[in-house]
Amino acid sequence: MNKHVTSDGTVGKALELLDMVVAFGRSVRFSEVLEVSPFPKATTHRLLQTLTNQGMLAFDEDRHVYVPGMRLVRMSRHAWTQSSLAPLAQPFVAALAADVSETIHLAQMERGRVIFVEKTTPKTGFKTMATPGRRSPAHCTGVGKVMLAFMDAARRTEALDGQSWEGFTPNTHRSSDTLLPELEQIRAEGVAFDREEHEQGIISIAAPILGGSSRVIGALSVVTSTFRMSLKDIEKFRPALQRTAAQIGGEAAGWPYPIAQ
Repeated sequence: MNKHVTSDGTVGKALELLDMVVAFGRSVRFSEVLEVSPFPKATTHRLLQTLTNQGMLAFDEDRHVYVPGMRLVRMSRHAWTQSSLAPLAQPFVAALAADVSETIHLAQMERGRVIFVEKTTPKTGFKTMATPGRRSPAHCTGVGKVMLAFMDAARRTEALDGQSWEGFTPNTHRSSDTLLPELEQIRAEGVAFDREEHEQGIISIAAPILGGSSRVIGALSVVTSTFRMSLKDIEKFRPALQRTAAQIGGEAAGWPYPIAQ
């Protein structure tokens, strides 16, 4: 985890720390939080206490660990219903997974980071590591690149500025100089490919989900392994993938889902 210090005052610091605690995916001790916190020990303890008092976190006195609080759970449930494409898209995602017999990822984007919101794997499909709620870079994922390609110029520039440009594999883009030409090609062709750019051996084909006024609000991908298929092989999924993305976009046209940014 990066020790990034927010510039949004006390509220920003508290939310940043909350995000760090939740990112562990399990109960966590103060010493573990302190290791990743960008704040001094006293400030970290004070912010955790505030978050606990407000019900965003809960502290188990017996085990001396922090866990997400019920207030956060309630807020998350409402946010999931109102802002996530998952509830609306799930039937379409399931149908596509059954049709192609491969794993399907549904993703949205926030501040240049991909957030996976739904995943369906049929019995014969390749099981991937991505899980709903997981965040990944945009510059090296099929869903991320296709959302970047269909953003307006201002949002794309802002999203690209937020990329780490970390080189996960030899195929990963290390700067916008190489990525931008590919984004132009993606916009022209309507789909993006992950050519083992985030994980060695993992490939995908992705299509944008366009809401009202053709705003990109998410992306859909068919994901598999190079042990099962080649990039040429997954081309065959393009018609079903684009058809499903269009169906989801049509259903979402009247809903105020967040624009990818």
